[in-house]
Amino acid sequence: MNTRVLGSSGFEVSAVGYGCMGLSHAHGYAMEQADAVRVVREAVEAGYTHFDTSGMYTGVTRAGNDANNELVVGEALEPVRDQVTIATKFGVKIGAGHAFVYDSSETVIRETVETSLRQLRTDHLDILYQARRDERVSPEELAGVVGDLIKEGKVLAWGISEVTDPDYLRRAHAVTPVAVIQNKLNMANRDTEKLFPVLEELGIAATIYTPLMKGFLTAPADIKHLMREGDDFRRFIPQYSEKGVAEAAPLYALLEEYSQKHECTWTQLCLAWILNKRPYLVPIPGTSNPARMRENLAAADIILTPEEMADIDARLDEMHPERFGQQ
Repeated sequence: MNTRVLGSSGFEVSAVGYGCMGLSHAHGYAMEQADAVRVVREAVEAGYTHFDTSGMYTGVTRAGNDANNELVVGEALEPVRDQVTIATKFGVKIGAGHAFVYDSSETVIRETVETSLRQLRTDHLDILYQARRDERVSPEELAGVVGDLIKEGKVLAWGISEVTDPDYLRRAHAVTPVAVIQNKLNMANRDTEKLFPVLEELGIAATIYTPLMKGFLTAPADIKHLMREGDDFRRFIPQYSEKGVAEAAPLYALLEEYSQKHECTWTQLCLAWILNKRPYLVPIPGTSNPARMRENLAAADIILTPEEMADIDARLDEMHPERFGQQ
């Protein structure tokens, strides 16, 4: 199995990790806990060793039952806890109107950690992320609190999600070394590439969420079939509009060209493109389909040459896929 090391944490994980969010949150109705537990265990059987979750990932099932992603992950991974790494997060709550409320105060961090430990059925968190920056808390203060949790043995390594400011990362790292960040990166959103120099300078890895842009990069004809009943936030993403799909034709042609060349699926090509960019990147796609789980893992076997990578990137630069569907 292809593996990668998550920065200074020393954790050696499957080159493709498993993003658990969609089982309980944001993609329509949540799965019933027993069904979601089965899916996570199927991911273990497929070969995944890194699982990403959060206590914030909650939802409602079709039957009206509450769903909590950490409870799913905790139950599913308890029998194999010593064989996997689990990452969770603090610092964000969902307020009125689905608005994010940011709070990285020490009290909230500690309360969140205790809740996560209980829900995940573990005595330590492998990786703890700050989910979003709280402007009221300095990176030094933040890193100091997490450093204390590491000394206490409740957290083994930490990271920051949605990093945009290299200075913020450096300041936090100087107090308590940051092992890994978690940012978005896919063929339609490449902003995280700007952080590669600082990641290499500090020896920090990156887990990559939304590597397939929530399915947009895998379904060329009718994106609407991806939409689930219930509260599926993809309905509000411009690329998912008819205009966005139409404008994506050159991107879909590029995916088809290179997938045929490498005898792989579009999904595998998109993941391979990330994996071939840097050896410290670990994409964390999510799926409830065991066949898709194996398909995603196999992307780590695909080698794109430097010339191919340069050609893909140059053509993406010309397309500006981040603008698809915009007015």
